[in-house]
Amino acid sequence: MIKKFERIDRKIVRKTNILTYCDDTLKLPDGRTVVYDTMVHNGAAAVIAVTDEGKIVMVRQYRHTFDRVTLEIPAGGRNGDEEYIDAAIRELREEAGYNCSEIEYFMTIDTAIAYSDEKIEIFLAKGLSKTKQDLDPDEFIEVEEFELDELTDRIFKGEILDSKTVSAIMTYYGFQCKMTHLI
Repeated sequence: MIKKFERIDRKIVRKTNILTYCDDTLKLPDGRTVVYDTMVHNGAAAVIAVTDEGKIVMVRQYRHTFDRVTLEIPAGGRNGDEEYIDAAIRELREEAGYNCSEIEYFMTIDTAIAYSDEKIEIFLAKGLSKTKQDLDPDEFIEVEEFELDELTDRIFKGEILDSKTVSAIMTYYGFQCKMTHLI
């Protein structure tokens, strides 16, 4: 059994409005010490928004890290101590231009466990009604609706690579398949 590592020191290297970069000194089970790079994140929320017709609301946006436009479920970081569900509702409205009358917790993912503590809670939203997008000044987002099968095909073709989107869509697909078998 692997024994727990013990953090004996944390130096904040840099703090931004989204991330805190740290050098963590850890004591290993054998007594040696090592320094790990760690990014501390405030957490984020994402939404699988399903229309009355069963289509899934997706957003297209440019991601500078990969220098490409991506297709994702609506998502964003929490503001301060904002509850995850409130962040999900806000991001659905701001990014996609939808309100919802029903929202429930769906799943949680840890996005990059080797170097970050970022957690994304994903919610399932239904009872959608169109409203106006409320984008941040640096956001340029297009909204589209897709059939679930089309999204899973795009995932298998390598056209959708975003981890929160792949995790959420494939899990939702699995639930839909399971429900079909129960009928």
